[in-house]
Amino acid sequence: MTKNSWILLGKKVFTIADKRPVKENMVISREVKLGEKTKVAYFSMGQGTSISQESYNTWVIYIGGERETIFVLNEEKQVVVRKDDILIIPEKTICERKTETGSIYTEIMSPKEIAMNPLLKMNEPMELKRLIEYEEGSIANLNLIYNDTMKYAIMAFDENTVLTPHRASGNAIITALEGEAIIGYEGEEYEVKAGECFQLEKNGLHSVTAKGKFKMSFLLVTA
Repeated sequence: MTKNSWILLGKKVFTIADKRPVKENMVISREVKLGEKTKVAYFSMGQGTSISQESYNTWVIYIGGERETIFVLNEEKQVVVRKDDILIIPEKTICERKTETGSIYTEIMSPKEIAMNPLLKMNEPMELKRLIEYEEGSIANLNLIYNDTMKYAIMAFDENTVLTPHRASGNAIITALEGEAIIGYEGEEYEVKAGECFQLEKNGLHSVTAKGKFKMSFLLVTA
């Protein structure tokens, strides 16, 4: 993949609704070309729409973006995914998706088996920011899901803590979950607040400076 070739080219700070807004009576997906093997897509579902039953030969990770998506798993278990929830579904799970309110979410599929943090529960939505606590004067990091093609982690920054400049080993998306921060990127500074995302290109030099307490997720795709 060449520099600047992936689909999110443009604004560094954005919301998923910017990229894939909800449209009446429509279900729309938009692939985010972070890598060749790991597939990432943004979905929007109009009010009252659905995606019929389907299953995959890989684990699927869903991250709630806006409003509520109802997942019906193996034709019997129904769960609701809300903003900043994570839901992990194992391979060959029959899954139907529907929404009464309209919704936006991210879908992540990796071709290889993933390692999962024991804090997570399969087929159970969990609120990301509640999985990690602030540590006094420190930056806390929690890897949730990972293999040799991708990593999904969350971080909690105590007040005035700084992640010093370093380079990303792949294309990545930061999503602010709580609070505000300044992201330094290739000599420029960008302010992000809860609900906003920031794109990093492979080898992009970046830093994160918390403005007060700050939590974020970090999706890194290396292949």
